[in-house]
Amino acid sequence: MKICDLTQFYSPFSGGVKRYVSEKVRFLREHTEDDEHILIIPGERDNCEGDERARVYTIKSPLVSKTSRYRVLLRLEAIEEILERERPDLIESGDPYQVAWKAVHSGAALGLPVVGFYHSHFPEAYVRTVRKFLGATVTEAFMDFARRYVRSLYRRFERTIVPSPALGQVLVEWGVPAEKIFPSDLGVDTAVFRPQPEPGEEGLRAKLGIPDHARLLLYVGRLAQEKNTHTLFTAFAELATVQPGRFHLLVVGDGLQRAELGQLLAAHPGSVSHLPYCADPAQLAALYRTADLFVHPGVQETFGLVALEAQACGLPVVGIHGSYMDRIIHNDQTLWARENSPAALAEAISRVAANGINWRDNPQKLHARVAAQYSWTQVFSRLFDLYREVIAEHRRRRY
Repeated sequence: MKICDLTQFYSPFSGGVKRYVSEKVRFLREHTEDDEHILIIPGERDNCEGDERARVYTIKSPLVSKTSRYRVLLRLEAIEEILERERPDLIESGDPYQVAWKAVHSGAALGLPVVGFYHSHFPEAYVRTVRKFLGATVTEAFMDFARRYVRSLYRRFERTIVPSPALGQVLVEWGVPAEKIFPSDLGVDTAVFRPQPEPGEEGLRAKLGIPDHARLLLYVGRLAQEKNTHTLFTAFAELATVQPGRFHLLVVGDGLQRAELGQLLAAHPGSVSHLPYCADPAQLAALYRTADLFVHPGVQETFGLVALEAQACGLPVVGIHGSYMDRIIHNDQTLWARENSPAALAEAISRVAANGINWRDNPQKLHARVAAQYSWTQVFSRLFDLYREVIAEHRRRRY
């Protein structure tokens, strides 16, 4: 079986989609004998690298963000040339824009089954801006358009993979047939993301210049509007003003709100630290183990992979109630923020501290809960069974 992942949600600094694809390739190499994988993504130049089992094709594409290094894939004819050359058994489309339509049309032209992965509930990302600037009437018109767009596109896939059952139900309500929805969690490498520290890791906090008396709050991810990092930065500014020295915020990542983080660093020197995007899972796991609490301000998450990785390291998570991420949280959520505001998030963090809860009481128990449900081996065993099912159905219809 040869699988092709096709997406433009991929860059040197991207998060969940990149991790999903890289873990898929690792699973293929370690758990299958004859399967192959190809990845088609935008890049700085036309290129192909890899081996007989896994290859990455990049198509020269213009940058749309200098910070996140995302590119927009416009040369759609180059996609079909690669597909014609490789002839995969199945195409998986990982974004909802022009590349997804190309996947559908190329699949039909070449006689290949196509599935979609609904990684991001993209209408939600736009509707807040529309509502803020254009009002309720335009917002409703936009949502009507979004529902029709999603229905039109995702009805064309053999299956649509969704990272949460609730999100799958939304798509069903929008007109995607229920029998075409396949809920699939993402996973975590529990051998790397674990509570036990590596030798020498004990001194990491000192190397980062974080005072011993401060509670270390950690955020990992893009600095972007859709990640709600503005709320996090404003919440921490409130905490640092009202309770100076009690908390230290470590931010790992980059993005369009980097300047806002710079303002926070300038306003509260000694209480905020920043590290660039971390591509090394082992280094990232060490940061999770060093922190006291992982703060996840997102309200548009369809899954929340970093929150899962944090818990696998025994690090509890605090955030804002009401996203699709809630269901993967295995520590107590009773003190989470009940509304999406800096004040509510700051209060949630402060309440945890004020109640005297030992945030790291049961790291092994938290790790065990994650390991039992979210190993990548379980995730991809189910997905590869789905791929084979879709390929078999497609061949029966054709022949």
